[in-house]
This record gives sequence, C-alpha cells and structure tokens, in this order.
Amino acid sequence: MSSPVVHLPVPRIPGRRGRLQDIPVQGKKKVLLAAPRGYCAGVDRAVIAVEKALERYGAPVYVRKQIVHNIHVVTELEKKGAIFVDEVDEVPTGAHVVFSAHGVSPAVVSAASDRGLQAIDATCPLVTKVHREAVRFARDDFEILLIGHEGHEEVEGTAGEAPEHVTVVNSPDHADTIEVRDPSKVVWLSQTTLSVDETMETVRRLRERFPQLQDPPSDDICYATQNRQVAIKKVAVGADLVIVVGSANSSNSVRLVEVALEHGAKAAYRVDYVDEVQQEWLEGVETVGVTSGASVPEVLVSEVLEELAGAGYRDVEEVRTAEEDLIFSLPKELRQDASGKRDSRALGGRGRA
Repeated sequence: MSSPVVHLPVPRIPGRRGRLQDIPVQGKKKVLLAAPRGYCAGVDRAVIAVEKALERYGAPVYVRKQIVHNIHVVTELEKKGAIFVDEVDEVPTGAHVVFSAHGVSPAVVSAASDRGLQAIDATCPLVTKVHREAVRFARDDFEILLIGHEGHEEVEGTAGEAPEHVTVVNSPDHADTIEVRDPSKVVWLSQTTLSVDETMETVRRLRERFPQLQDPPSDDICYATQNRQVAIKKVAVGADLVIVVGSANSSNSVRLVEVALEHGAKAAYRVDYVDEVQQEWLEGVETVGVTSGASVPEVLVSEVLEELAGAGYRDVEEVRTAEEDLIFSLPKELRQDASGKRDSRALGGRGRA
C-alpha cells in the first residue's frame, strides 16, 4: 500500500565543476570557513535513526514530515526507502513511523497509537526538554509565551503539549501586542533554532510589559544554533560575501544569513547546492565567508569550497569559536541490532565540523 508523500521541491542536481570564473580582484582572494557548522547532535541522531530503522525493519519506513529541514538529506533517505508523509493517518496501519527531530504534539502520538503504528521518536532531546518545560509550567497554571514562528513544526509540537496555556509570539513587534490573563503568572519559552539576538529582544520587550515574566530554567535556544551564529558573526566582520549552505525551510540556516548581514557582511546568500552560487556574487569580492546550517551534511560545504577554489579562492582559513562533542543516544528501539546486541552506532556521532 502506498502513501501520499510530503510535496518537496525537486532538488537541483549539482552542475559540473568550473562554472565560476577566476576573475582578478584588487586584493588577495580567500575563504573564511566558520566552525562549528553543519550537523548538530540532534540532526545526526535523527538521520541515523531513519537509516537504522531501514536497516532493521526494511523499506519502507515512514517519516512524519521531513526528518530534518534539508532537501538533500530527505532526498537521500527517500532513495534508501523512507517515505515522508504529512500526517500519521497517511501511514498504513501497523507500519513503522519515525517522528522528526522537530518533535510532535501528544495528539500526534495518540493518533499514531490509535492506528497501531510502531512509532520511533527521533525528537531532538533539546526539543523534548522544552516540551517538558511547557508541561510543567502549564501544570502550575502559568501562561506560556512561546517565542517562535507560527506554523513551524517545533512550535506546533511544543504548543500542543498545553494548547490552552500557550500563546505564540512571532517577533519583537508581536510582543508589543500580546495580552495575558494574569501578568503575575507568565513565563517565556522559545523555539530552539531562533536568532539569539532577536529572541533576547523579544524577551526584553515582553518584560517591559510584564515585569514579573519568568525565564525558563535553562536556555531554550540550542547550543548548536548559538555556536553557529557566534561563528558567523566573527566571520561576517571580515567578509565581503557570506554563503550559507542550507534549505529554505531551515530556520537556523535562514537566521545565519540574517546574522551575517547584521554583523558586517556586505552580502549574504543561502544555497542548497553549489550550482546555486552565482558568478555576479563574486564581483569585486576578496573574502568569502562560508558556513552551513545544523541540518547540512559536510559534503555540500565541500562542494562549495571546491567550486570557490576553481574561482581563485584557494586560501581557506577556518574561524573556530567553539568545540562540539555532544552526542545523543539513538531512540531506544534502535540501540540494539536484530540479534539483541548493542548496536555500534547506538550513540550516533557521525561527526561534525
């Protein structure tokens, strides 16, 4: 039995190398390569979870929504037998379904159970932490101001934990219009992949209106999002152009473009694949900054660097602002192989830059 799949844009097939010309500029050409970049621990865990499920149970394995927001990753998993669906009611009764790294609401979990689906929860543990905070504050009858983008899967999942207690705040300007029932019992939480600076501005404006606004027990914005933004800030100061590798529906990738422009880059663009880099972007450019979102495999960055090298940008300097060694255990269903032995990839850890 087949199932309707999520409608994704058709991925571009990377074009041949050597599209970009080596046109002289006034100074020396070089690349500032941001680090950390690329896969975070939550993405690594989620992608390996789908791969392991396919190995363990065979194709097809169904995935609700995109496992992570990257068209290349999704396309490669489709080739291996993953089927991406919008909702669990599109999954055949009794089949295996993986919940994406962005998390799901209790209603989705319940719907999967009602259909007899064998669910594997690949929600990033940092997102799960925010879910638990929402449940706890709702239990204590707080009104939760959830800073995030309306309609984003992570926001829908978190809000679904306590819908009668959650109000989504989309932006700093939106904070100026929010009304609450009891200003003495208000707390803020946030989507994990937002701009750190914009989130703090939203909190500042909320606190101006609600002085008793409480903070979450720990920072909700994920370590990887923060680290990639810190790195691109340092790169942007010295870059004429910044290229961010990442998909359009990846919040953290889109934020990296915005952060680069806010912190000194003269121009910044997001691309999924190397063949999207345009010759005109390089006119008069001495220094190119390069980074990638937290759901981007390093191979896509390598292809961009190779093409830039052909255009004369052969001097690559890594700008590292943090070391990342965090790894997360795979979902419990996948920690053992078919014989019951602990799987060698139980902790994930494909490696990050």
